[in-house]
Amino acid sequence: MIREFRNFIARGNVMDMAVGIIIGAAFTAIVKSLVNDLINPVIGLLTGGVDFSALGIRLGEGEDAAIFAYGSFIMAVINFLIIAFVVFMLVKGVNRLKSLAEKEQEAAPEAPKGPSEVELLAEIRDALVNR
Repeated sequence: MIREFRNFIARGNVMDMAVGIIIGAAFTAIVKSLVNDLINPVIGLLTGGVDFSALGIRLGEGEDAAIFAYGSFIMAVINFLIIAFVVFMLVKGVNRLKSLAEKEQEAAPEAPKGPSEVELLAEIRDALVNR
C-alpha cells in the first residue's frame, strides 16, 4: 500500500496539480491586491465614495444583534467579477500566444528530406549494375 501511495504521489499529474495550487495561491494574492488596492478605490470614486462593505441591516437590538451584511456580499460579487475578468484576459492572452506559436510552426518550411534507406540501396544497386 505504501508503494502504491508513493507511485501515486510521484506521478506527473499530482505534481503538476500541486505546482498549480501553489502558483494559484500566489496569483490569488496578486489579484486580491489588484482588486483591493487599485480597482476598488476607483469604484469608490465612481460611486461617490460609497463603501458597499459597510452596508447592512441590524437584525435585532443591542450590541450583539446579528447584521445582515448585504454590502459585503455585493463587494464579494464585484471582486469575483473583477478576478474572473482578469483570469479571462490572462487565459485569452496565453491562448493567443499559443496560436501564434502554432502558426509559426506551420508556416516554417520543412527541411528537405534526403532519400530513404530503400531509395539509397536501390541507387547503389543500380550504380553497381551499370558499371
